[in-house]
Amino acid sequence: MNDFRPSVPFAARYARNGMVCSIDHLASNAGVSVLRQGGTAADAAIATSAVLAVTSQHMCGVGGDLWALVHVPGEPRPFALNASGHSGSGADVDSLRRDGFREMPFHKDPRSVTVPGCVDGWLALHQRFGRLPLDQIFADAIDLAIQGFPISAECAQATKLLKDIDNTDDYFVNGPPRPGELIRRSSLGETLESIIHGGREAFYEGEFGDEFIAFGAGEYTSQDLQKIQANWVEPLAVEAFGQRIWSLPPNSQGYLCLSSAWIADQLEIPADPSDPLFWHLLAESSLQAGFDRPDALHQDADGDWLLDPKRLHPRASAISPLRASSLPTGVNDGDTIYLNAVDVDRMGVSLIQSNASGWGALAFLPTPRISLHNRGIGFSANPDSPAAYGPGKRPPHTLAPTLVENLDGTLRALVGTMGGDSQPQVVLQLLARLFIAGEDPGQALAASRWRFAGATSNGFNTWADPTEVVLEIEGQHPSLITDLERLGHTVNSLPANNSAFGHAHIISIEANVLSGAAEPRVTVSGTAGY
Repeated sequence: MNDFRPSVPFAARYARNGMVCSIDHLASNAGVSVLRQGGTAADAAIATSAVLAVTSQHMCGVGGDLWALVHVPGEPRPFALNASGHSGSGADVDSLRRDGFREMPFHKDPRSVTVPGCVDGWLALHQRFGRLPLDQIFADAIDLAIQGFPISAECAQATKLLKDIDNTDDYFVNGPPRPGELIRRSSLGETLESIIHGGREAFYEGEFGDEFIAFGAGEYTSQDLQKIQANWVEPLAVEAFGQRIWSLPPNSQGYLCLSSAWIADQLEIPADPSDPLFWHLLAESSLQAGFDRPDALHQDADGDWLLDPKRLHPRASAISPLRASSLPTGVNDGDTIYLNAVDVDRMGVSLIQSNASGWGALAFLPTPRISLHNRGIGFSANPDSPAAYGPGKRPPHTLAPTLVENLDGTLRALVGTMGGDSQPQVVLQLLARLFIAGEDPGQALAASRWRFAGATSNGFNTWADPTEVVLEIEGQHPSLITDLERLGHTVNSLPANNSAFGHAHIISIEANVLSGAAEPRVTVSGTAGY
């Protein structure tokens, strides 16, 4: 079996002092610029995220949510930030059902748009761990928004979805944009400037807030926007692969990254990633961890119980090296950015920020031209579900950044990806390649991936039809597919470089040297260090 490798050589990059990885080299360079000015990893992460909100609005932006893990040397555990927004006061599942919905509306409906948490997340991260003023941190993002940024091939392609969508003409000044064409988003730059001078009030209670309330048509009130959408929470952890692995608690699906790693750690996984058992046992670990996610994940779920060995031992015991299990599972795409940053003091930030699906709700506010996410699709339209749509609630979230520490508490690695429900599965594969196979970040990211997928997926309706779920393999690997089918898996292959398998980045630290790599499946991704 030949693992997927990009058509050009791809390898990890190394740095002594600091490093940033993201899907856009402009954003990574902005983050390292902040590090060079004396900023912390948190400052760099905010700077990187702000640039991505300008250049990659097809995946993220100030109209979306944010989560982060922060490693601070000497602290007993990372700091965990949940900046996922709440539904509005007008949320009513009975009204939704009277309108004929049995699933959450996907596009152009305010009921799937929770109050965006990104700006509150930036400000919370900056208040606690920032060192530089916001005008320095936002400088590159504002310049790119006002003076223009060369649009990436991925974003240019994504603008095809904006046909007939109001308030998107910034992208079409000269017709459909070509890769490299300068795009100006001056209103977004002005929004960032307003946050510098007026804080959260200038955003949530200013022009954005007024137009957001108008868009909601009764879904939101001014009081909803006055409520801070970000709070610090207790992270979750397991020990696996000789490391301590951390992620976010519910309403994040971070527990799946951790439970699948714990389950995999109970198995005899070959160190050779070309061995079919390496693929089979990791896939089975994800299956056993995730098959009941629709029932298990909601904002009030007990993260400690989800990771309790009493709950996970039977799942590990159910895995056989000789056959696939029959439990239902599935994963879906998502449109999200993941980034990571490490500074000279070895503070590390693992951050994820998202629109949910593509351009989110396919709704842009008229004046700031901000696209609104559709994270509300994580709610259930079933009034009996613990995740039922209702007022002032956070929906189940696919976002799950990961942070790895050595058992002595020092920072070992930052790992994460976009990919909707497939995120924990991709993270598990990367962890296994790093800590079982001994690969470096470049090797781990370049290798072919797998995911579980359902034929009827709309992006987030996980396990919608368990009878149609298959194991999808990236690239052409006939012998591997044959071996997996003999074990009982139903297998399909997808073309290499498919975004369905995530956009992942890794920063690893060994002997106090940083090694990192940004996703090779994205043409403009970048690892920057100094």
